[in-house]
Amino acid sequence: MKRRSVGLALAALAIFVGLFYLYGGHQTPTSHAPLADLNAANLSELKNEFNGSQANVRMLVLLSPT
Repeated sequence: MKRRSVGLALAALAIFVGLFYLYGGHQTPTSHAPLADLNAANLSELKNEFNGSQANVRMLVLLSPT
């Protein structure tokens, strides 16, 4: 029974750490722009910023949570 309790405690800790990582908030370094949510309202702003820096290396990565 003690072994089961340790296993449950480790599983609960792993779930807590995973949820904190996903939903605990994120900060960017001070030299970088803050994180932004991409939606239909600011899509044109992203396009203009991306196309405006043609002299620099640009990379856009979209990750799906599914």
